[in-house]
Amino acid sequence: MSVLAALAAIGVLALLIAVHELGHFAAARLQGIHVTRFALGFGPPLLKYQGAETEYSIRAIPLGGYVAFPDDDPDSEIPADDPDLLKNRPILDRAIVISAGVIANLVFAYFLLIGQVSTIGFQNIQPGLVIPQVDSASAAQTAGVEPGDIVLSLQGKALPGFPDATTQFIDIVRRSPSVPITLEVQRGEETKTLTITPSQDAEGHGKIGVALLPNVETKRAANPIEALTYSAEAFERIVKLTGQGFWQLASNFADNASQVAGPVKIVEYGANIARSDASNLFQFGALISINLAVINILPLPALDGGQLVFLLIEGLLGKPLPEKFQMGVMQTGLVLLLSLGVFLIVRDTLNLTFVQEFLPSFTGYE
Repeated sequence: MSVLAALAAIGVLALLIAVHELGHFAAARLQGIHVTRFALGFGPPLLKYQGAETEYSIRAIPLGGYVAFPDDDPDSEIPADDPDLLKNRPILDRAIVISAGVIANLVFAYFLLIGQVSTIGFQNIQPGLVIPQVDSASAAQTAGVEPGDIVLSLQGKALPGFPDATTQFIDIVRRSPSVPITLEVQRGEETKTLTITPSQDAEGHGKIGVALLPNVETKRAANPIEALTYSAEAFERIVKLTGQGFWQLASNFADNASQVAGPVKIVEYGANIARSDASNLFQFGALISINLAVINILPLPALDGGQLVFLLIEGLLGKPLPEKFQMGVMQTGLVLLLSLGVFLIVRDTLNLTFVQEFLPSFTGYE
């Protein structure tokens, strides 16, 4: 993981956190609600500016941020009954401030996708596999397979998209030494049916002598309407996949807990993407921004969703739950959340020792 690539990934993550906190801050200030601090990061301040009412700072640990209100500050000079304190505002005003960070992340993700599809385009994985290389004197070359062919089906069965297509293709070839198999390939505008008889390798497995790549189509918008349409489709797909992922994690946590990634792992993913193709940082940023939004809206203590649950209960009961109870729940949730964060950071940092220097290739070979 190169330093520049890691810095690029950290920069993307820090930007998304800044967008989230700016959502809270803007929603409060636009309603005239008092804000005492706006901080990016945690720990000691590296840069600090004191405005007319709000202190703005960039802090040493770029793994979060916060917007502080004077409501519970014993040193605040603002009277406790000031109508512009957050706690004295109607439920709807407070709900807007609390949910604004999530909304900001979702909106920002959509604009990132618009930027991607308008300039570079999306790389969508299509059904089938591309053959970029054919070995000389191999079974594939003998059968007439050419570099650039797209395998659409094998043994009369249509191939899905990557990675399932690669697994299926390799499995059938390996189980068919000296047994003819039928491929349907697309070559330019033509579709051809080829019959290949795999040779047998030293271990008795079938082999035809081709490399395999995902069948990727670049989708770029030709006009603003297409940009909005393609971005909306990609946004919907990412939100749906993110929701499904969290549901699978929650419904079978024991088996899926190892897949939970912390900030270090996210930076590693982003660094690999930046080093491989920096243009894909748009999509990486959109994906992480949507994940931040989904995580924060979960009805858990110390998250935005947990605070919205307290507001919902207040609306139903006609009065807030005891402040001491709310503080206890939020502090407990914060301790658990920070403990999970520290665990993930330590685990993922230790695992970096075993990360290979270069990105794993998507290439299969049979």
